[in-house]
Amino acid sequence: MPQAPALTAHTVLIGDPRLAPLFAGLTVEYTQRYGDRNGSVAQELDRFPAHEFTDPLGRFVILEEAGQTVAGGALRRYDQHTAELKRIWTHKDHRRRGLARRVLLELERAAIELGYTQLYLTTGPRQPEALKLYLNAGYQPQFDLTADPESIGHLPFTKQLPATTGDATIGV
Repeated sequence: MPQAPALTAHTVLIGDPRLAPLFAGLTVEYTQRYGDRNGSVAQELDRFPAHEFTDPLGRFVILEEAGQTVAGGALRRYDQHTAELKRIWTHKDHRRRGLARRVLLELERAAIELGYTQLYLTTGPRQPEALKLYLNAGYQPQFDLTADPESIGHLPFTKQLPATTGDATIGV
């Protein structure tokens, strides 16, 4: 039986060409789900300065397989103790393999390394698979789960981080 190509995690900087598939995929995904009024998708993806996604404030992490970017995500400072997760994405041809969970694990480790004790994120109301992912990974919804997601808008979540980076303390 042939062995699957190795999956490797990399920290990258904005401008790294390996981020291009992630941004292109997010643009398509957001446009299909929410439309694109007056370039709003591009504005959302460029809303934060690049330095917010670099040490010591944040990180951008990608997963590569056979030299291709298959998943990724970022974190940035939200407040003194909290990192905000952004841009979590999995290539459409690589979904249902646990890659988003692996991205969350990598981002949680990075947040701890950067000294954060809590995570915050929002996801859109038309992303039920993201809602399920975050709930299954131990993120606490900061909204009424029984309400219509469209009536809420962005769906916020938080998660407390453990004090150490040992594999036994970070589970997703």
